[in-house]
Amino acid sequence: MRDPFLNPFPSSDTARHAIWEMLVPRDIDAFLSADWSMVAGDFVEDGFIGIDGRRETNPDNWRLTFPSLSAYRDEWLRQSKDFAGLSFAEDTRAAIFKTTTLEDIEVNGDFALARKKFDGGLKKADGSFDVMKWQTVYYCRLHEERWKISGFTGYLPNPMGPA
Repeated sequence: MRDPFLNPFPSSDTARHAIWEMLVPRDIDAFLSADWSMVAGDFVEDGFIGIDGRRETNPDNWRLTFPSLSAYRDEWLRQSKDFAGLSFAEDTRAAIFKTTTLEDIEVNGDFALARKKFDGGLKKADGSFDVMKWQTVYYCRLHEERWKISGFTGYLPNPMGPA
């Protein structure tokens, strides 16, 4: 069984190692802190685009919800603040790490495609369960000498299509 806190890519695999650090621990910690400044430098603002898959398998139903980084930032902050207002019966950071998988990163020159998946959820204090079952495909590129997110297609079903 994999250690969800351990980067599966050795430091010698510099691109994949850096992308995993950006998309897993830094993203989780920033989200739980509702602190955009922790991840603001992880994005390429010029030309950023975010597609909301709306948990739909049919691309006809996907929407260009985030035509700019500021539109995505505002929604990210809203979601993180809403999440902070919930009560859970377990350590949220540990639970999110256990739910998150990022083991498939395709690197081609200065560009990368990273597939981050969520499969599980968190136990709420009231006994209910907050399901986390979606995936995001991130478009990354080497920008200003470090890997950054230039866009994504997210909120996709996990798995896509028939199980």
